[in-house]
Amino acid sequence: MWKEIRDRESGKLRPNSFSNRIRSSRVHSLQLSNHKEIISPHRGSVNSLQVDLTEGLYLLSGASDASVAIYDVQHATDFEGGGLVAKHRPLVVIDKQHKHGHKYAISSAIWYPVDTGLFITGSYDHHVNVWDTNTTQGVMNFKLPGKVYTTAMSSMATSHMLIAAGTEDVQVRLCDIASGAFSHTLSGHRDGVMTVEWSNSSEWVLVTGGCDGAIRFWDIRRAGCFRVLNQSHSQLGRRPPLLERSVLNKGSTSKTLSEGQSSTAKARAPQRKMAHGNGSKQSASSKTPSLLKSSVRQRLHPGMLSSQDRATAHYGAVIGLKATEDGMYLLSAGSDSRLRLWDIESSCNTLVNFETARLQTGKAMQLSTTQDSTLVFVPCMTSVKVFDVWSGKTVQTFRGHYEHVNCCCYSLQDQELYTGGTDRQILVWSPSKLTSDELDERSKIGKTSTLDEDNWSD
Repeated sequence: MWKEIRDRESGKLRPNSFSNRIRSSRVHSLQLSNHKEIISPHRGSVNSLQVDLTEGLYLLSGASDASVAIYDVQHATDFEGGGLVAKHRPLVVIDKQHKHGHKYAISSAIWYPVDTGLFITGSYDHHVNVWDTNTTQGVMNFKLPGKVYTTAMSSMATSHMLIAAGTEDVQVRLCDIASGAFSHTLSGHRDGVMTVEWSNSSEWVLVTGGCDGAIRFWDIRRAGCFRVLNQSHSQLGRRPPLLERSVLNKGSTSKTLSEGQSSTAKARAPQRKMAHGNGSKQSASSKTPSLLKSSVRQRLHPGMLSSQDRATAHYGAVIGLKATEDGMYLLSAGSDSRLRLWDIESSCNTLVNFETARLQTGKAMQLSTTQDSTLVFVPCMTSVKVFDVWSGKTVQTFRGHYEHVNCCCYSLQDQELYTGGTDRQILVWSPSKLTSDELDERSKIGKTSTLDEDNWSD
């Protein structure tokens, strides 16, 4: 670390490279935190976790006992162990006793992307509720035809305020907060929709994964899905960066132009000879079918072709989706215990061989990635595995839960990982923060100095 700081001061290392190195070193040093603990009020399995997207300050959790809680992950409520262990108790708890509370398990709890004044919950009681954080009152309620498996809002949307809800019904519904009604009904899946994910490159594109094994892409400005991923449609390797691609494209276009000019020059002579014979008729007749085929291909919607419409991305249900930060790739997890990485531009399976991992099959799973999308955190039964996105190798394995892990959320603000499981616990995995000498010094000084330190840090 000190070497990077000296290189940064001397100008050998650029600021972006310096910050990326520090982040990656912190991620690779993640371990079960010995200085931060979240006190869970839930009496059922924790199904959903999310840190707010604006400040990175508040953690939202939803559980199967129909309760939802909010924690301040930056400022502790109290300390233990001579001030060495920070306890984070919930600031807000809403359970089924609340007049606007859910009656059955909460499957999804997400923040409103613009600020922390609102949050959204989806439940097995067929309802999606919008909550005011300050008053802890429900401000909007959407009744759906089946159990709500997942909800999602676009983090980059500026033109709409839509909540995508995946339910046990075959149709995906978009709930509009502005009007309080359903704005879209997306039909195409043949079974329930387990997971939904908004694109990181366009506010109009929605990705859905269903129990029928299909992953569909929707442009909400037009009817029907425009892409269905096919696991047999594959390509090897990762696309080169944009700069390299532009150079390659320039070279290839210049080559094709030169080759085309030479070929046309060679082909002119025989064409002139054939002009007075049957060659002109044959060439015209051979051109028309190809033109018709190309026009038909352009006119037909890719999602509406029968062969493509029945394509599957997994042999079982699609239980998890996560788009990379640049919006170019999509990670999917299936009940067939397979992880796949998709190139969104070409709709190809990149054939990254992720190492064997047993995944849950009964419920939706929440994946998470690092800021640069090089690592993905995947709940694998009672542990969380960290995979390298581009090679598929297991980088780390976190073991701390006593029962199945349902969700994980990576905080970009602190480079910390939060995991929730069926054992009702929320565990914190943080970079190694204190050395043994620092621990000895702080234990000698005691609790008062740590409180002063926190006050000064504010």
